[in-house]
Amino acid sequence: MTIDGKVVAITGASSGIGAATARHLASLGAIVVLGARRTDRLEQMVAQIEAAGGAAVATRVDVTDPDDLQSLVGLAVERFGRLDVLVGNAGISKISPMADLDVEGWSAMVDVNVKGILHGIAAALPVFRRQGTGHLVTVISTSGLKIVPTQAVYAGTKNAVRTLLEGLRQESTDGVLRTTSISPGYVRTELIDHAVDDPAVREQVRQNMAELGIDPTAVARAIAFAIDQPDDVEIGDLTIRPTRQN
Repeated sequence: MTIDGKVVAITGASSGIGAATARHLASLGAIVVLGARRTDRLEQMVAQIEAAGGAAVATRVDVTDPDDLQSLVGLAVERFGRLDVLVGNAGISKISPMADLDVEGWSAMVDVNVKGILHGIAAALPVFRRQGTGHLVTVISTSGLKIVPTQAVYAGTKNAVRTLLEGLRQESTDGVLRTTSISPGYVRTELIDHAVDDPAVREQVRQNMAELGIDPTAVARAIAFAIDQPDDVEIGDLTIRPTRQN
């Protein structure tokens, strides 16, 4: 089975990389099961995909709530009999020096970026084991590869996920589970809109992102490439960034 006919659940599917991935995979014949907090956008996504001849369903998902991830996976199994891929894409960023002591922001990043991925693994892994096959595709970040000031905690959460997935990979060499880590660089998404509290700085960062960032569809194509491999081939790590990014 290639992408055509695969059942793929996606978190953070209402915008950015998640939305681009949903549209791209649906155009290749995947059945997409969408999860995000903004249900109005999810409904629009489903309508657009169906109008283009694709198949999609959606449910509200807050990845900090493990029950929501169970519901997302359960929806896939209930409606389509299986879940082939879980794309863990939901994430947040809070950019500030450590000395600002943004404890609330730190906790939020840990809850979404780390615990959110763990909740997805907890929901999907038993299904994959029962089926005898499954694929976890997780969106990380180049921030975990190049550490820079003001992004220490954000990078820490991304590297925590990288470590978790490598550990899971080493525990899962029986051929049932594939894991893929996708590390995007600057991508034109809404991530930066809530990352910086200072309006002037936020606007400057937004302008820089608009000039340098790549289209989210580039990441979607990379995700499709990893999913499209034969079951005995695992694409472990992919980095996708603008050619002008340092």
